[in-house]
Amino acid sequence: MRKIISLILLIIIGIGIFLTLKEIPFGISQKNIGDYFLQNGIKQTGAINTVTSVVVNYRGFDTLGEIVVLFTAAIGLGAILGVFKTQPTNQNIEPSSLIVYTGCRFLFPIIFIVGIYIFIHGHLTPGGGFQGGAVIASAFLLMYLGCPSKKINRTGSKVIESAAGLVFVGLGIAGLCLGKEFLNNFLPKGNPGSLFSAGIIPLVYIAIGLKVGSELAGIIDLLIETKK
Repeated sequence: MRKIISLILLIIIGIGIFLTLKEIPFGISQKNIGDYFLQNGIKQTGAINTVTSVVVNYRGFDTLGEIVVLFTAAIGLGAILGVFKTQPTNQNIEPSSLIVYTGCRFLFPIIFIVGIYIFIHGHLTPGGGFQGGAVIASAFLLMYLGCPSKKINRTGSKVIESAAGLVFVGLGIAGLCLGKEFLNNFLPKGNPGSLFSAGIIPLVYIAIGLKVGSELAGIIDLLIETKK
């Protein structure tokens, strides 16, 4: 049964790659391809941020590969640290300074909200999923430095990470089924400049932001965990 499912998935991915490559405008010279994106990006994707339209729409499959690289790095780090894993000690944790402790309590929610804002508005302003996810992870780093007694919920982090990855792949497969290629922008593009515009691009960025944020936060948790 697993072989059959694997074969079906490989066929779907193969068809997606073929149809995606088929849609690449090979007739455009490398010199003019930037002008092509600038002139047609808003009309074809609905995103006023041209960089976003390139990263998430024109080369969305490559962005998925970057997510896979980060996911693989997180798994590799967990496997390496798991070999040396020991039970946490009962030693007293050295308290942080008053400034860092106060910053942890008051700045954590602000940094977290800013990270969410960045990837939700990625199709409108500079930024996106990777940047927003990194900002969210920095909030958890501050939490570990200022409030060392607090820990992330590992189960919740893994659930968010997995769900975000499934949403990204699911949108890609939906585009393949409803459109012409993998990650086809099949949703209405709306009015350029509004929050609810650019089709699937905001949804992809939300998935990327949550996945990157949870993965980087998990890496920080693994590296900073107290060992014997």
